[in-house]
Amino acid sequence: MPNYEKDTATATVSPDRPSAVKNDGHPVGHEFVRFVPLDRALHATMVVSFLSLALTGMSLKFSYTPWARALSRLLGGFETAGYIHRFAAVIMFCVFVTHLVSLRNLKNRKYKSWLKMILGPNSMLPGAKDGREFIQTMKWFLGKGPRPQYGRWTYWEKFDYFAVFWGIFIIGSTGLTLWFPITFTRILPGWFINLATIIHSDEALLATGFIFTVHFFNTHLRPEKFPMDVVVFTGQMPLAELKRDKPMEYAALVQSGELKSRMVEPHPAVVVKMIRAFAWVALSIGFSIVIGIIYAMIFAYR
Repeated sequence: MPNYEKDTATATVSPDRPSAVKNDGHPVGHEFVRFVPLDRALHATMVVSFLSLALTGMSLKFSYTPWARALSRLLGGFETAGYIHRFAAVIMFCVFVTHLVSLRNLKNRKYKSWLKMILGPNSMLPGAKDGREFIQTMKWFLGKGPRPQYGRWTYWEKFDYFAVFWGIFIIGSTGLTLWFPITFTRILPGWFINLATIIHSDEALLATGFIFTVHFFNTHLRPEKFPMDVVVFTGQMPLAELKRDKPMEYAALVQSGELKSRMVEPHPAVVVKMIRAFAWVALSIGFSIVIGIIYAMIFAYR
């Protein structure tokens, strides 16, 4: 989950590796730092947590299908899958709380007030500009207009960001209710457990389907990103990609003079290969879950 605005990267261009050829005043091959290490670590942890929740949750939801039974045996049985599910949920809560703390720290350090942070030019809060960019994007898709001049965050990135808040509140709260039914029924009526079961199951199915289809398409399967975009894991992107994908952000960085301090050398090739391997595993698991859900819905739904 990205912060509202990243701090300027502390890494700088190494003076021991000069380049005679410059690109916008920067050595050729150097990359722009988009995400700081904390954001990269939180997103990677969230990926592992969400995949664990999806695998165990969908195997329980569709336990009457052959693929779910096979998956549960691989995980050690349905009871073990439940333990894994709850452990992954705790990890997800920890990621969410850590992100909130990082937002508070960023506010204290850079903005001094929540109002300036939330209403600033790089805010994750949706606004009228996002509505205009959505319409412009639809026109662009249909060949009726140019590609929108996106800034730091696009409307679909903001939607994905706040979808996590919704998921934590709805799926997380109902999951806790099912985990500790006796505790919650001391203050809630017994029928709320049945309601929580339905909400938790169906909202989790919706979240899983959305992440592994819409989010995967927006992030990885768009023509300019296909087959994979690993910037959230590497934290870096080529300058040409920044200028193409985020022209308004690029212009703002140039105008403020901040761009130079956020240009660094690329990661070693072996690091990028390891990151891509992790991403490919995550993509493969996600698409496999979608196939399993479609199969269950069409041929075996109860």
